[in-house]
Amino acid sequence: MADADYEPDLVPELLVTDVAKSVDFWCSLCGFEIAYDRPAEGFAYITRGRAHIMLEQRGVGRNWLTQELASPFGRGINFQIGVPELEPILAALAKAERSLFMQPETKWYRVSDSEEAGVTQFLVTDPDGYLIRFQSSIGRRVVAAAIASDALSDE
Repeated sequence: MADADYEPDLVPELLVTDVAKSVDFWCSLCGFEIAYDRPAEGFAYITRGRAHIMLEQRGVGRNWLTQELASPFGRGINFQIGVPELEPILAALAKAERSLFMQPETKWYRVSDSEEAGVTQFLVTDPDGYLIRFQSSIGRRVVAAAIASDALSDE
């Protein structure tokens, strides 16, 4: 459960087809918890640690739309959610027979000229097609090119 005093500066609000179905996916399979909800308004605010998401059912609440909404929702975006372990989520998804968009992989990303951050990650889509990337940190390492450059400058 998220710290009651923690208020993130960015909380995406996802317009969904069926808020109950989305809450089931996010909470039962992905480990989120309902912080609060307003069922009559088709709304739920869910959290997992410091990750916060609002779910709003299409056609029930305010539904601030800039254009016509077409399935799959959220094209062109993926939500990265850091978790301590991927296995519990993967096991829940497998038990529910939910296919993954991308199988688990280990990837190193450059974060500076001399350092990379490593993650193990996978992608899954929620019931409305939003792309979710769960990732678990495996630490940081010095970039091999930086080591070679330092060796040359020492000569």
